[in-house]
Amino acid sequence: MALMPFIEEADASPEVKAVYEDIKSTRKVDWINNFWKVLANDPATLKRTWEDLKQVMGPGTLDPVVKEMLYLAVSVTNNCEYCIVSHTAAARKAGMNDAMLAELVSVVGMANATNRMVNAYRVEPDERLVKAATGGKKK
Repeated sequence: MALMPFIEEADASPEVKAVYEDIKSTRKVDWINNFWKVLANDPATLKRTWEDLKQVMGPGTLDPVVKEMLYLAVSVTNNCEYCIVSHTAAARKAGMNDAMLAELVSVVGMANATNRMVNAYRVEPDERLVKAATGGKKK
């Protein structure tokens, strides 16, 4: 149960309605999901979050399916049920299939396992890896 009420389109202020219309237009959908409806309780946060998300998830060097799969991977790691469902749907819309999802989950699981082992053992990064990661620059 959400801690704040959903602000439905019919009850939204003009400021919120403008953001809702931009969300629908940008995403090519005819409805507003619950995340945005809760954020609409604070119109400034709604607008800022939407603008940031639209910029980050918009056209760039990474393909849309890659961006959505990255978002999904982080959502799985953070155990955000809402985001897992939302970004699985978005990744599927962008072209992710069942095999890609299965591989993504395997990578996320492996990364979490090895990250925890490295952290537990306090393993320092190899200098060669640091150089390769930074393009030869010192850290």
